[in-house]
Amino acid sequence: MPAAPSRDGPRVNEEIRAPQVRLIDQDGEMQGVMSAREALLRAYQVGLDLLEISPNAEPPVVKILDFGKFKYEQQKKKNEAKKKQKVIEIKEIKVRPNIDENDYQVKMRAMKSFIEEGDKVKVTLRFRGREMAHQDIGIRVLERIRVEMDPMSKVEQMPRMENRQMVMVLTPR
Repeated sequence: MPAAPSRDGPRVNEEIRAPQVRLIDQDGEMQGVMSAREALLRAYQVGLDLLEISPNAEPPVVKILDFGKFKYEQQKKKNEAKKKQKVIEIKEIKVRPNIDENDYQVKMRAMKSFIEEGDKVKVTLRFRGREMAHQDIGIRVLERIRVEMDPMSKVEQMPRMENRQMVMVLTPR
């Protein structure tokens, strides 16, 4: 069985090493099995390139086409796929254990908008000084956030301590 192409992309013209190939012409018509040399001559006669479509087939399948146009189409497809991809960002919201109700509502609105946009939200609750002695207050704040965000998000990472802060990660449903 012949090895797959080693360089990036399929083999073209003289790079095709198989003695016998199955040829598809420029109109998409199957021409049958023939020598690679004969297939290459046919491609040159119509002023196009011979491209190895399926190198692992027995015999390999080759097609007559314009290689420059083929590369351009592949690049266009790749760019189109990249456009459609949504990059998920992690947005961070910082809260304190003794957060005021109005501040809390502002942070909740921000979290909801981030989740609706499809981003993850990292909720960081920082303890200062003697607040470390009252971690239960911090846990209650994070639990309240989790309950209110439950309809639109799920907890990816449960609240856990990292030095003087508690971290929880929410992700869209």
